[in-house]
Amino acid sequence: METFETLVRAEFTPKNTYLNTASAGLLPARAVAAMHTAVESVAAGQPADMFADVEEARASFARLVGVPGRRVAAGASVAVYSGLIAASLPQGAEVLTAEADFSSVVTPFHVRGDLKVRAVPLERIAESVRPGTALVAVSAAQSADGRVADLDGIREAARAHGARTYIDVSQAAGWLPLEADAYDYVASVAFKWLVCPKGVAFLVVPEDLGGLTPVFAGWVAGEAPWDSCYGPVEELAHSARRFDESPSLFSYAGARQSLALVEELGVANVHAHDLALADRFREGLRALGHEPVPAPGSPIVSVPELGHAQADLSRAGVEVADRAGNLRAAFHLYNTSTDVDRLLDVLSG
Repeated sequence: METFETLVRAEFTPKNTYLNTASAGLLPARAVAAMHTAVESVAAGQPADMFADVEEARASFARLVGVPGRRVAAGASVAVYSGLIAASLPQGAEVLTAEADFSSVVTPFHVRGDLKVRAVPLERIAESVRPGTALVAVSAAQSADGRVADLDGIREAARAHGARTYIDVSQAAGWLPLEADAYDYVASVAFKWLVCPKGVAFLVVPEDLGGLTPVFAGWVAGEAPWDSCYGPVEELAHSARRFDESPSLFSYAGARQSLALVEELGVANVHAHDLALADRFREGLRALGHEPVPAPGSPIVSVPELGHAQADLSRAGVEVADRAGNLRAAFHLYNTSTDVDRLLDVLSG
């Protein structure tokens, strides 16, 4: 019988101490093999049906976040989905965001030029929703330092004031149990905690499609895509597929396998595993005299004023990130307590 550990060890063989999933996750062996097979099929002039991989990946992501597959659009970029939502808002609408949130989440609302974008500290998002707020747009977990938003409080405050919610789960999907149905729109790239290749992203929309206009619709957005290749698409997909981007097929060939692995492991199990390692690191940091940015319940740990150590750590075979002068370590399913102790040992000098 396969266990969490045996499944992980069969799929991941890093050559270093890799603690940078918040930048990009490692690819499992099954995804690498699937992409290799897909590339070879095209080289041989016998392309595999990678559109089937797109549909399987869509269905897998839908199960992971608890919604029907018909509510999930498949694409490549959170910024595109932010732009789609920004384009749907009326002139002068107020959008509430978190200060210093990831640029792909917030920039499309700013470049409209005719929206009222208001940024407040992450901890004050829920209390800052007010009458007239049209949309609350926020990352579930902050890329810079791992702080987790009060998603329940944000949802309730938005409902109380008639505002829609747009949650970017790029730094949460894969380790944080999520119910996307609790929000209006949920977007995520998949190359981080969902251990997919780059070029894969998803958008969850409401059953009624959320009033979005498919402004970048192409042939894949048709109800019958292969009958929608020429001229304007006559019948848009009746599902969230009307918001699909033309997919990066090789990436989706791998994503299908990566997402299946996350399902096999179970997000609840990954959650427990990741947080245990992050908490071990936080304890070790304090023993060394360092106080991390408060981010309870997050596998991302940010250490003020230690970003300068990133280059030396990399030379020592430990991969972390330098974000705004802070050292950022991210602990995921393929990491172990040995990785934590290795990082602490190098930091202790």
